[in-house]
Amino acid sequence: MTVHTGQRNALRRFTTPIAVVLVLGAVFAWVGTLDLDSIESRTLNAEHLLDRTREHLVLTVVSSALVAVLAIPTAVLAHRVRSRIVKAVVIGLGNIGQATPAVGVVILLAIVWRTGFTTALVSLVAYCFLPVLRNTLTGLEQVDAATREAARGMGMTPNQVLWRIELPLASPVILAGLRTALVFSVGVATIATFINAGGLGDMIVNGLKLQRFSVLLVGAVLVAAIAVLIDWAAGLVEDRVRPRGL
Repeated sequence: MTVHTGQRNALRRFTTPIAVVLVLGAVFAWVGTLDLDSIESRTLNAEHLLDRTREHLVLTVVSSALVAVLAIPTAVLAHRVRSRIVKAVVIGLGNIGQATPAVGVVILLAIVWRTGFTTALVSLVAYCFLPVLRNTLTGLEQVDAATREAARGMGMTPNQVLWRIELPLASPVILAGLRTALVFSVGVATIATFINAGGLGDMIVNGLKLQRFSVLLVGAVLVAAIAVLIDWAAGLVEDRVRPRGL
C-alpha cells in the first residue's frame, strides 16, 4: 500500500512539469513548420526568447522576494501591536496597490516617476503586497492562544515564541500567500512592456500590434508555462516546509 501511495504521489508531483514540456514542445514544433517572415524570425529565435524569459523571471522573482522581505515583517509588527486600528490601517495601505487595476499602477508610477525596470518592480511589489501581508496576519492570528501560553510557561521570551512557535505554525498560510504573490507577479509582469521594462509582454503586445499570431501565441504560452511551473514549485516547497502534523 505504501509503495502504491508513493508511486501515485510521485506521478502527481511530476505530472505538471511533464504537461508543460509537452505543451511547449507542441507549440515550438508547430512554429518550426511555419514559413516565418523577417519580423517573426527576429522574434522567434532562441536568443530573443531567452532574453525575454530571463527579464520576465527577474521581475517576478525579485519583486516576490521584496514582497516577502517587506510584507512579512510588517504583518508581524502589526500582529504584535495587538491593535485592531493598526491592523486595519496596515491592511488598508496594502490594499491600495491591488484595489487599483494593474495597468493603472504601472502607468501611474511611470507618469509620476520614470519608465524602466525599477518602476515595474515597484509596481509589482505594490500589487502583490496584500496577499502576503494578509496571509501572514491570518496565520499568526490562527495560532492557538493556549500554545503561546504554554511556550511562555516554559520560559520562552516573546521573540522565541515568535520564531519557534508562531511562525512555524503559521508557515503554511504564509507560504500560500507567497505562492499567490508569485503567480500574480508572473501575470502582471507582462504589463511591464508598456513602460519599457522588457519581459514576455513585449512578444504579446508586438504580436497583437503587428498581427503575428505565432509571436502572440508563443509569448502567451511561455507566460502561462512560467506561471504553472512557479505555482508547482511553490507547492513542492510548501509541502516540504509544512510542520509535521499540519
